[in-house]
Amino acid sequence: MTLTAERIDWTVHGHKLLDDVGLRVAPGETFGLVGPNGSGKTTLLRVLAGLRKPKRGRVLMNDRPMASMRQRDIARAIAFVEQQAETLDRIAVRQAVALGRTPFLSPLRPWSDRDDAIVSRALDDVDMRHLADRLWHTLSGGERQRVHIARALAQQPSILLLDEPTNHLDIRHQLSILQLVRELPITVVIALHDLNQAMDCDRIGVMDAGRLVDIGAPGRVLTAKRLRRTFGVHVEIVDDPIDHGRIMRFRHAL
Repeated sequence: MTLTAERIDWTVHGHKLLDDVGLRVAPGETFGLVGPNGSGKTTLLRVLAGLRKPKRGRVLMNDRPMASMRQRDIARAIAFVEQQAETLDRIAVRQAVALGRTPFLSPLRPWSDRDDAIVSRALDDVDMRHLADRLWHTLSGGERQRVHIARALAQQPSILLLDEPTNHLDIRHQLSILQLVRELPITVVIALHDLNQAMDCDRIGVMDAGRLVDIGAPGRVLTAKRLRRTFGVHVEIVDDPIDHGRIMRFRHAL
């Protein structure tokens, strides 16, 4: 499914958080968003998810304006994993993941064995099946993050939006989650702080002060000049002898 943003503006108390942002993400593409803290990545993801209505511009799914769609239809198509999403409810892990099936349930379509199987598969995908009966409030930050991702996977979306999904995860689960996301046959937009992780995206967009200042293949966009201008760092790019890719090493720009 194609996801398009056209000339998106978002302003709060006179401060423009998004300024004329436009992009088009192709079906099945993994699109990375990078940029300094406060550059607008989270705000843009929330607009793309339909959680915020842009002050100007529009979002389209398969060239259909999101504003003309029912919220239920949007929820069936888009799953959004936020940086931090908490709940005060005393629910178990499996119950939290099962919430991903909510958009598909109705009096005429009650819970089924298929829903059970989808939830179990999502728990397996994030290595949380063994904690399925644990209460939410007993989980660590990294475990909660994996549950959020499992809930999104249980939704079986056509578009997956992730805001810093590797936050709180140990390195093993960071790698496994990112590999899982890359292998999904759906459209993905993922905000990342780790620029080396962003190198594995099909394309990336660089956010700076609410604007999408560059977009393209990672190797073309993440240049020494761009990193110095946007992030205030010098970079040394070296070959990775293990997977024959590239690794970036950073130091403060003086």
